[in-house]
Amino acid sequence: MSKKIDTRAVGLDIGLAAIKFLTGKENLHYGIWDGLDICAAHVGPAQEAYTDKLFELLPKGPLRILDIGGGAGETAKKLIALGHQVDIVIPSAYLADRCRANALEATVYELKFEEFETDKTYDLCLFSESFQYIPMEVSFPKVATLLKPNGHLIIADCFRTEAYYQPNRTSRVGGGHALTAYRAALETCAFDVLSEEDITTSVAPSVQVEQDLFHVIGLGVDRFDDELQSKRPVARKMIHGVLGMILSKRRRAKLYDRLTGNTRTAEQFEKYNIYLMSALRLKT
Repeated sequence: MSKKIDTRAVGLDIGLAAIKFLTGKENLHYGIWDGLDICAAHVGPAQEAYTDKLFELLPKGPLRILDIGGGAGETAKKLIALGHQVDIVIPSAYLADRCRANALEATVYELKFEEFETDKTYDLCLFSESFQYIPMEVSFPKVATLLKPNGHLIIADCFRTEAYYQPNRTSRVGGGHALTAYRAALETCAFDVLSEEDITTSVAPSVQVEQDLFHVIGLGVDRFDDELQSKRPVARKMIHGVLGMILSKRRRAKLYDRLTGNTRTAEQFEKYNIYLMSALRLKT
């Protein structure tokens, strides 16, 4: 039996390469665009502004931090440079390798957070755009067992608004848990909310810049396809046949929409999502 192609892993590899090409770093998170022109040249400064804002939520240190999700290790690298000790939990083998390369002094655990076990306790657990991937009935209780008394939790992530669940939804941009479910979980979890800030408008241009980049790729693909159609029709037919064997019709349509569509915009992101930066503390 043939193995299923991991298009998500391929996309991740390409995305990391593109981000590194644009910024010289491998940050996978959104940027804060306040005061910046919305263009690819400012992706790096926007991501740095995001990190600066995130770090404003750190309690006084030095801290022992568990970075849950970890990305490619860029955030951990910066935390270590500030004098903190950092462990990273990351399920992706590829990203785990990037974490080891970028954050040399971090301890990297290559497994799902749900499977993570340790005798250590932490001053802070950090979810930077990784909270959405773990069921809240798992994340909140597990974090509570990993923290020291009065330990802190930072969550920076997207949540789905009520508009997302309406039948007339026109976009799937963004992601995350339902905001109403998150609010309900906060009422019963073992944490007090110290602060919460809605930064949706500030990060939304990240979606537009990403889509603009995909449009550039899509333009190149369409231009190449037109040339094949006019000058090498047999070769074009063969290429399309191979793509048909590799990707289903639904996946091909989804990919083409990603490269040429206009539903993933900053406006659509703001309609269907809310992006929150929150600091919480374990109840005594």
